[in-house]
Amino acid sequence: MNVQHRGTRGAFRKAESEREGKTMTILWALAAGLVVGLLAKLLLPGRQPVPLWLTILVGAAGAVLGNAAASYVGVRHTGGIDWIRHLLQVGVAAVLIVLVSPAYARRRR
Repeated sequence: MNVQHRGTRGAFRKAESEREGKTMTILWALAAGLVVGLLAKLLLPGRQPVPLWLTILVGAAGAVLGNAAASYVGVRHTGGIDWIRHLLQVGVAAVLIVLVSPAYARRRR
């Protein structure tokens, strides 16, 4: 009976740990989206009429697509800081902001 109780407690801790892991993954994706999105907006000339929440989403999408492009090119994991991967992430996010800005501006009118 005592062994069964320990197993249940262990399963509960494992499930709780998995939930915490997923939460941290989402928080890191949003933080990376914010940084990548803001860097992309700084890279573009002029003002983009994109709100912060959309900048975060576009930045997160740019980060994911930039990682995929870096994997395709073969530079995702290198020694030291992965500058090429980060440049690809910001570049993809900038392209996405250029694509999203006019659509969002039309929607606001």
